[in-house]
Amino acid sequence: MNNAAERLRKQMAFIAEADKMKAVFRRAYVSDLSRHENDAEHSWHLCLMAIILFEHANEPDLDILKILKMAIIHDIVEIDAGDTYIYDEAAKQNQYQRESKAADRLFGILPDDQSNDYRELWEEFEAGKSKEAVFAKALDRLQPMFLNYLAKGKAWRNHGVEEKDVRRINGVMAEGSEALWEYAQTLISESIENGWLPK
Repeated sequence: MNNAAERLRKQMAFIAEADKMKAVFRRAYVSDLSRHENDAEHSWHLCLMAIILFEHANEPDLDILKILKMAIIHDIVEIDAGDTYIYDEAAKQNQYQRESKAADRLFGILPDDQSNDYRELWEEFEAGKSKEAVFAKALDRLQPMFLNYLAKGKAWRNHGVEEKDVRRINGVMAEGSEALWEYAQTLISESIENGWLPK
């Protein structure tokens, strides 16, 4: 097999493995309350939010393609590691170890150059230090909060999440976008008023 054919074989193997994201279900519900959202849907929704809400980032001159790449691959590790609920403090204790091991296997399927590039991009997102990662993480906090709002707080109520938890976990959103955090706070207030989020 020539190098180009082998490269394509590895790329398609990774794409096939990524299809398993469709079977990783999150705690959030889709907006019609009919079922839980899966990881593939979450990643697509983040990409849509990135291109629509890009203008609200605190930092100018962000690399939108880099943000989209982060959004589309950031949860691929959950194929092996499973979804870790953002409000589950016990599960978060070993989250990075589980996800790092998954990243080794999953990105290792790709040709070496892409394997290194995407693994580094995943690490950059996790560290949340670059301006693109900070904005991508802000979107990653807003998206499930917005779904919880649309689903009338169903996941919050199912897991005993309270207002203080939502504010504590999601306040970092302001680092990427003050405008989005301000909007998120209106969602929190309305959710409390509607009885969807305990105060």
